Amino acid sequence: QVQLTESGGGMVQAGGSLRLSCEATGRPYGEYAMGWFRQAPGKEREFVAAWRWRQDGTFYADPVQGRFTISRDNTKNSVSLQMTNLQPEDTAIYFCVAGYPAGPTRIRLQSQYMYWGQGTQVTVSA
Repeated sequence: QVQLTESGGGMVQAGGSLRLSCEATGRPYGEYAMGWFRQAPGKEREFVAAWRWRQDGTFYADPVQGRFTISRDNTKNSVSLQMTNLQPEDTAIYFCVAGYPAGPTRIRLQSQYMYWGQGTQVTVSA
């Protein structure tokens, strides 16, 4: 059983930065992916960023491209999300995920991830 634990959320002013971390206990097997989704108040959950183990590619949602960077530490079985130039529209609960997307075209789909963390709140004030 894989469990994901997020840390690093908080409150920051617009233009500031935060770093989220997620550690997995119980390593996923095979060609898994890890990443982040977020859910803002009153909105649907949306993809933020992800990478696939043994793959070179990282994937980002358009609104965060160029501002967020996902990185991994295979030895610690963890993934981080460095967020810069945060804006009020980035306010959301951020969820760490792990799973087995069936190819890069499906990596942005919630249904491809079977493991979810509890979420960590990120609040950006204007």
